[in-house]
Amino acid sequence: MIVCVCNNISDREIRQAVDLGLSSMAELRRDLGVATCCGKCHTCAREVLNDHLSATVVLQETVLMRAVLTN
Repeated sequence: MIVCVCNNISDREIRQAVDLGLSSMAELRRDLGVATCCGKCHTCAREVLNDHLSATVVLQETVLMRAVLTN
């Protein structure tokens, strides 16, 4: 879905940016231009960012837990 209509930024692009290391709204603004025009997308963009950051942390913890468990 398109999150930022002004800059044509989708939720997928925000998730990809998080996967590449972005972790804040300031970084999304700087690198993707999210919420730099009208600002109406700020709340939705922040939700996508936070949800994906949370999912990434859970995934990393799961992978780390599996790596630690050896026979």
